Formats: sequence, C-alpha cells, structure tokens
Amino acid sequence: MTTEAEEIERLKAEIKALRDIIDEKPGKMVGNSGEMRSVYKQIKACAGNDAPALIYGNDGTGKELTARTIAELSPRKGGPFTVLGCANLRESFGNPASAFESELFGYERGAFLGANTRHIGKAEVANGGTLFLDDVSALGLPDQEKLLRFMQGQTFNRLGGNMQLHSDVRLIAASSRNLEEMMQQKLFREDLFYRLNIVQITLPDLAQRKSDILLLAEHFIAQVNLKYGKHVTRLSTPAIDMLMSYHWPGNVQELENCIERAALATTDDCIHSHDLPPTLQTDVTSGTALLPEGGSPLATLMDSYEREILTEALRRNNGNLSAAGRDLSVSPRMMHYKVNRLGIKV
Repeated sequence: MTTEAEEIERLKAEIKALRDIIDEKPGKMVGNSGEMRSVYKQIKACAGNDAPALIYGNDGTGKELTARTIAELSPRKGGPFTVLGCANLRESFGNPASAFESELFGYERGAFLGANTRHIGKAEVANGGTLFLDDVSALGLPDQEKLLRFMQGQTFNRLGGNMQLHSDVRLIAASSRNLEEMMQQKLFREDLFYRLNIVQITLPDLAQRKSDILLLAEHFIAQVNLKYGKHVTRLSTPAIDMLMSYHWPGNVQELENCIERAALATTDDCIHSHDLPPTLQTDVTSGTALLPEGGSPLATLMDSYEREILTEALRRNNGNLSAAGRDLSVSPRMMHYKVNRLGIKV
C-alpha cells in the first residue's frame, strides 16, 4: 500500500516531469531564461544531425555538459562520449610527435622512448560515438593540420604503426576564444574553422542569465544533499540577495562550488549569508555586501525578471523602443524610464 510520503514523492516527480516538458529543457540542462531557451533550441536542432559542432563559451558556462546533451539526444546516444582537453596536454620525453597527436591517435609499443605499452587514442575509443575536443583554440598550427586530415577521412595511424585505422565519430569542439579572430591573425586554420563551424552554439555567462541563479542553486543543493547526506532545504533571504547581486566571473562552475561549500558549512537546513564564501560577502565591484538576516531580495529578483522581459521584447523588435512597448502594453515614456533604470543597452 502506498504511503502518504511515497505519494508526495510521486507527485513531486510528476510535477518535475511536467515542468521539464513545459520548459523544454534538454537532458540535464538547468535554466528557464530567454538566453538558455535559445540555447535549447540550438541543441535540439544540432542533435538531430551528425554534423560537426562548435560550442563557444567562457570558462564555467557548461560547454562539456552542452556537448554531452547533444550526444545524448543524438542517434549516437548509445555510443561512447570521449573527451580530449587540448589545453593541458604534456609532451612526453623522447616522443617525436606532439602530445595532441599521441592522445588523439595513440601509439604502438616501442614507438618512442618510454612507450612501453600500446596506447589507444581518443579517436579510436570514440568510434561509433562522439569525440569532444575542449579548448580547441589551444592547438598549434601543425596539430590543427592533423585534426583537419582526420576529419576529412576519419582515418589515422597510431604513432609507430603502419596499419591505417578508421573511426566513425561525430566531432564537437569547444572554445572560449574567438576562432574567427584567431583565423584573421593566422593563428587558426581557415579550412579547419569552416569544417568545425557547421553548427555553432554560444553559451551565455551566468551574469547574462541571472533569473536562472536560484534554479541552479536549488539544483546544486539537491546534488549536495544526495552526495553528502545533507538535508538543506532553503536559502535565507540575505543569502539569496547576495547570490543575485554577485557578478559570477567563474560562471555556473563558480556557483556550483559556492553552493557546495555553503551547504557543507551550514549547521541547519538553511544556507545563511555567513555560510557563503568571502568573495560574495566582500565583493565591492558588484555591489554585494553582507546583509543582516531579514533583508529582502524581492527588488533584485523583480529587476532581474523585468530586465529579461524587456530585453526579449527589444530583441524581437530590433531595438525599437516604441514597438517593444506596444508588445508589452507599456507607454514609450515608461519604456525609456525602465530601460534607463535597469541599464539595458538598446
């Protein structure tokens, strides 16, 4: 017989499923802001085909999660998802090839000094699935040429081997740098850029999607509760105010670390302002200050939502204040006032 607690949990699960359908959030992505809804549409359009994709975004915005979501929604969802970070590869002593080439294609035993066993490269591991190249802008021109050659035929040789191998992969690359600017500076190959840039997705900074902060915070609290056996259920009002006021230079990754630290620090079921990291409590540039318990974040939240609504209306009307005002049933005078007050750039 179903208990009342089990029934409540079942209803919660149904409500969450319905919200996900309404919000059309793909995979494990979190956020309902206009910026993220645009990203979701791009992800779904991208997942339906096998073309290479390029994901732009600053550090901490969720480039790998976006790539995983594309893979999970694609026909290759049953295949491997293999990650190769291009920024921190270390050269091996005695290896005549680059670290990137060795990691991408692998090598045979005895290929160079220190190669005591066969090493299977990421391209081979990813066969039948998705290969995600993070920080592709870190590759030098010689490595870019090797990557381009692999993309053209999906064939390669392990270092020190004579057998030509084939790997059927879908390639997704990510970069925090503008590859078009690098291309103009002759730092990135033009032919490789156009090969990678069949589908492009740009992830917004967390500061551009502030209406998602509380959703993300609740999501990370749930993760911490599950991981550490905590029972945190809420954020105090001043803590919410501080989260909403901070400028988040480390984006979603910084928010996740902040919530994990605060949830472990609290001694009850609530995250208080004093549980948050010192960077949030003392940040002067963002206007964040340690607020006494009992302050109200309502104005901050309302401004955030109003800014999002106005920005979306202006975007739909190509920056025309009067047209955006008509859409929202707001007079031109009031539109000018709100845009100036909220600091919206038209």
